[in-house]
Amino acid sequence: MAQASWQRVSRASSRLSGLAVQAMDELPWFRALPPAQRSWVGLVVQSGLVLFADWVRHPDRPVSVGVEVFAAAPRDLARAVTLKQTVQLIRIAVDVVEKQVPSLAAPGEADRLHEAVLRYSRELAFAAADVYAAAAEARGAWDARVEAGVVEALVRGQGEEVTLSRAASLGWTRSDWVLCLAVPAGDVIDPAALRGTARHSGLCLLTGEVTGATVLLLGGTGSPELALKQLVEALPPGPVVVGPRTVELSTAGPCLQEALGALAAVRAWPQAPRPVDSSALLAERVVLGEEAARQQLLTEVYAPLVAAGGDLLRTAAAYLEGGSSVEGTGRTLFLHPNTVRYRLRKLTDVLHRDLTAPRDALVIRLALILGRSQGL
Repeated sequence: MAQASWQRVSRASSRLSGLAVQAMDELPWFRALPPAQRSWVGLVVQSGLVLFADWVRHPDRPVSVGVEVFAAAPRDLARAVTLKQTVQLIRIAVDVVEKQVPSLAAPGEADRLHEAVLRYSRELAFAAADVYAAAAEARGAWDARVEAGVVEALVRGQGEEVTLSRAASLGWTRSDWVLCLAVPAGDVIDPAALRGTARHSGLCLLTGEVTGATVLLLGGTGSPELALKQLVEALPPGPVVVGPRTVELSTAGPCLQEALGALAAVRAWPQAPRPVDSSALLAERVVLGEEAARQQLLTEVYAPLVAAGGDLLRTAAAYLEGGSSVEGTGRTLFLHPNTVRYRLRKLTDVLHRDLTAPRDALVIRLALILGRSQGL
């Protein structure tokens, strides 16, 4: 291409950049950008025009447009301006340059310069896609590190260090409730797909890996039961343990730890429902030596049993040791069977566990063994 053409393009780069930015100002979203960001866009346009002029000087070389075109702008600009919007800006800049081709091209070279503009704009669009892909990859890696840090802090009982701003950067918003779930680490889980499902339902979700388990933190403002059902349906087959409900992400540490403890014990109950509450696995957790479960058993079962009075305590012990027979318990305690039944109902009211149900009976029996062994 003639020297006059590339010289004209080179000298006109600043003017063309100004015309392009002026045309971009017709876009409402561009006008809404802060002045500094609009200025950065102008620098990017000018950088692209300078490189275009350099290539026009040697049009026989391969068109090589790399990320250096966008190097003039800070990385944050990729967050303020989407890829779709960037393509809009490129199209406007190309239109501006195309309109100036007759005055920029040397005599007889208007068609060649026009073709060069089209080739260069195509490569520029590809370069923009590369920049946004790299930004998305870096953002994904950063989000993964932040998410792992939040989950690790909760598992270690450092929930007070988990600020809402850290979780908010991952899309977490204030919730009325938070649920902690644990599933075996061997299950194939797609966190991105789960987060998409959660967002579609207006829920918040964080995931993380700990030794032998994958944990999920679910938050929302609607029905927790419905949200839990939707999430469990999206998980692969296998056990799902749910810890106690809490109201703040920063207080979810103990709930998450309880879910992990229950996950370690869920294999001991082959008929466990899916999902299963961690409280339903209290007996298995105690047998496996979980100290938190032992303390929970003493606090929630044995202490209320003792506080209820000797009659109820003796009735519970006699019923369990007598083969769970109402008549046998009555003979042991010299009570009418109806009195035994009355006390069993009373025990259910006190303990919120039914002594006549096999699993609840197992929990109460373990509570008696543990409490007596410690002389309480």
